[in-house]
Amino acid sequence: MLNLSAMQLDAIREIGNVGAGNSATALSQLINKKIDMDVPSVSVVPLADVPDLVGGPDTMVAGIFLRVYGKAPGSVLFLMPRESAFYLVEHLLGEQKSADGELTEMDQSALMEIGNILAGAYLNALSYYTKLTLLPSIPAMAVDMAGAILNVVIVQLGQMGDHALVIETQFLSEDDGINGHFFLIPDSGSLQIILNAVGVK
Repeated sequence: MLNLSAMQLDAIREIGNVGAGNSATALSQLINKKIDMDVPSVSVVPLADVPDLVGGPDTMVAGIFLRVYGKAPGSVLFLMPRESAFYLVEHLLGEQKSADGELTEMDQSALMEIGNILAGAYLNALSYYTKLTLLPSIPAMAVDMAGAILNVVIVQLGQMGDHALVIETQFLSEDDGINGHFFLIPDSGSLQIILNAVGVK
């Protein structure tokens, strides 16, 4: 994984682009606002450095986590600032939230469903592109510091090595209400399966 060629990185970035484009469209339809996305970045990072990708371990975020099952297992993580989570809830449920309030059980359920839809859209595009069966687990959610949330992911990934391949896309709504980071982290053995599926050795 540490010795990926330029061709392999380009292939992975394109796969991420297809998946993220599908997710951005799904999110746009959910809240009826235009969603822009960055070209996905692909990096192989030490597991301990993953929190730095979202502003540092102390950044307060809402995180939605899913495992990916099927031919190329991995993890999906959608992280957004707490303010973005409130914004999404307001648009989905039509209720005004206090900026210093808490997310209710219904709010969290709505956000998990968003995570489910985004992950499903991403994985559907990936499945179509690679012809691999990829299925999301039931989502889990937490509002906490990025480091604490990512530690949960790192514990799972830690069994697979010291580094993770991270495909990261940033979503931004037209009114700047949503700023989210979407991560696809394939398990170590899955990367070669995905590359083989798209004909890149």
